Amino acid sequence: MAKILAIANQKGGVGKTTTSINLAASLAKTRRRVLLVDIDPQGNATMGSGIPKDAAHPTTYDILIGGAGLESARKEVEAGYSVIPANAHLSGAEIELISVERREHRLREALQAGVDRYDFVLIDCPPSLNLLTVNALVAAQSVLIPMQCEYYALEGLSALVNTIRKIRETLNPALQIEGLLRTMFDPRNTLANEVSAQLSRHFGDKLYRTIIPRNVRLAEAPSYGKSVINYDMQSRGAQAYLALAGEILRREQSGAIAP
Repeated sequence: MAKILAIANQKGGVGKTTTSINLAASLAKTRRRVLLVDIDPQGNATMGSGIPKDAAHPTTYDILIGGAGLESARKEVEAGYSVIPANAHLSGAEIELISVERREHRLREALQAGVDRYDFVLIDCPPSLNLLTVNALVAAQSVLIPMQCEYYALEGLSALVNTIRKIRETLNPALQIEGLLRTMFDPRNTLANEVSAQLSRHFGDKLYRTIIPRNVRLAEAPSYGKSVINYDMQSRGAQAYLALAGEILRREQSGAIAP
């Protein structure tokens, strides 16, 4: 049975899509079968995987609104994982979903119909707590939260944790926080170290040991439509995401992290 992870943070610019792409590629390197679902109208995970978003059809929009199946939208990419692409058409989905029955469950129902062929399903969420994100949280078993170690990130984290709690109470009782991932980390920054220490005290084992550093190769790779794993596997960014994949797999095998 596939592990379904929503990669979410309503604050933009925290490395959410970078994490989605590179974790997908890293897990694929371990011979896991991985599906990356882009549910962000910006389509950055689509483009960063090498798929021209304007040419992508069908897309996540067609799955949510038109009832298209996963297989009709699935694209294989060079990095060894599959993608359900997204583009600007998805921006209208939230309004259209308002009148749709079981609107919060549309993605979950679509995934249930074809998810058994994968080991991991990663859902790249938009940087907001809207109906698209709610669909991702209802479909997922757990949430991976990328975040920068800065003051405003803590405020956003509190709002997201509250949203996860509400989703668990009303729509998805099994939902849990899979882990918090420190991204774009600069160990020379005093505030970053202070925030990191706060996260460790508050979240304990939910905080991944792996830390994603600031890295030029990570920033360059999307412009080539590649994961950093395929762009420069020897870079610090690539090595960090490979380490994250290893940490996630070890947690899965040990069952060490309780809900």
